[in-house]
Amino acid sequence: MPQDRTDTRPGERQVDLDLADDAALRFIGRIRTPFLTRADCPRQGRLDGPECRLELNPVWEAALDGIEAYSRLEVIYWLHQSRRDLVTQSPRHDGRTVGTFALRSPVRPNPIGTARVHLVRRERAALVVRGLDCLDGTPLLDIKPDRCDFTPKAGEKAADLA
Repeated sequence: MPQDRTDTRPGERQVDLDLADDAALRFIGRIRTPFLTRADCPRQGRLDGPECRLELNPVWEAALDGIEAYSRLEVIYWLHQSRRDLVTQSPRHDGRTVGTFALRSPVRPNPIGTARVHLVRRERAALVVRGLDCLDGTPLLDIKPDRCDFTPKAGEKAADLA
């Protein structure tokens, strides 16, 4: 069943898509933020922004062991309320039209969001963080130590030296 979206801005172009059924993701929890609408969300998360919670399903609590060693994390989430059919977009702030992959817009074929956040503290199966820019209730896909923090702890392998 194709998506029917006609709310486009001048210069935007959409494609007709069937509902996606080619990947299976497992949500590991939900993100709690003070942002109830897209208009409430900051354009990009700020490390001095409000405290937010990454609430994991309790089955994943042990997967957080050792996370406190990192001050910065990369959070990956599913932008569940985003449309998925625009190939060009006209951002509100300047009106120019560019390709979807040239933007960090939540409107994308696979609405995956990422944020680099500051870890404030762990509370059992939840993490309190700063730096998110997503709606309250957003499905959580994954959490990783920030690449810059993790690199010194990861050992080199042959492919790193090539």
